Amino acid sequence: MLTTEDFDFELPEELIAQTPLTDRTSSRLLVLDSKTGNMEDKHFYDIIDELNEGDALVMNDTRVLPARLYGEKVETGAHLEILLLNNTEGDTWETLIKPAKRAKIGTEISFGDGRLKATVKEELTHGGRIIEFSYDGIFLEILESLGEMPLPPYIKERLEDPDRYQTVYAKENGSAAAPTAGLHFTEELLEKIQAKGIELVFLTLHVGLGTFRPVSVDNIAEHEMHSEFYRLTEEAAEKLNQVKANGGRIVAVGTTSIRTLETIGTKFDGAIQADSGWTSIFITPGYEFKVVDAFSTNFHLPKSTLVMLVSAFAGREQTLAAYQHAVEERYRFFSFGDAMFVK
Repeated sequence: MLTTEDFDFELPEELIAQTPLTDRTSSRLLVLDSKTGNMEDKHFYDIIDELNEGDALVMNDTRVLPARLYGEKVETGAHLEILLLNNTEGDTWETLIKPAKRAKIGTEISFGDGRLKATVKEELTHGGRIIEFSYDGIFLEILESLGEMPLPPYIKERLEDPDRYQTVYAKENGSAAAPTAGLHFTEELLEKIQAKGIELVFLTLHVGLGTFRPVSVDNIAEHEMHSEFYRLTEEAAEKLNQVKANGGRIVAVGTTSIRTLETIGTKFDGAIQADSGWTSIFITPGYEFKVVDAFSTNFHLPKSTLVMLVSAFAGREQTLAAYQHAVEERYRFFSFGDAMFVK
């Protein structure tokens, strides 16, 4: 039985990157060969050398919503902080509200001098609330002007440029957090990769804040994963099948792309098909990968489901050895940190 403690490692706090580098591609890249355990220290722009002509590079084109709102109770003027999690239907959203005790059912909240209003419809656990918005105009435009980017809890610095928490290919609105493995790419690097004969393929998985939720059970088999919405189009599925048929590799950018591809592979017995829905797949050691042949990813939190996912592909001991190497070599960790390429 694997326990949560089996995925722990010492991480000095000063290695948690607080701000992004000016040049996205200048992050460091630790290349791990999962078959031999060999490691190489490179830079992210060297990822092109790890990709072969005929491979597919699969990226998550979700776009982070400016999902943190500050409002006031209409009745009392008391301040509330609201974090949008999921758009359940129409103008109804699942949210986290602080302080939750001020947001009872029926509470009316006003944002930005009343340009946006909301009513609490339902109380959930852990400060969760279902709220319904009312407004004149286009919701996303109002949100862009009133909302803030919801940076992860371990980032204390203010982000000067909100676009640095978006990938350059972000398109589909809906995430509460960025698919951070993609933050290292620039349009120029993607053009070079494409020019080398590598197929660029996009899918969508809207990242929920559950991605930051710590594993609170000892036996990892008892951990319940959060659900996230994903979509793979017909066109993307065709491209991936063509690459597979020609002997190319499916190279995923980030754990969100991995989870989407492996959800589909699991659902269709290893086949890649267009599909959409909700996934709560939990990939841990012992899992057999059905679609993904290699991937890039950032360095994750100790004892997290993401370290478990990397361990499922590269082996637990090799993964922890790579993390130990990254700590010793002063790699930068988490959302704005450095990256790994695992093959």
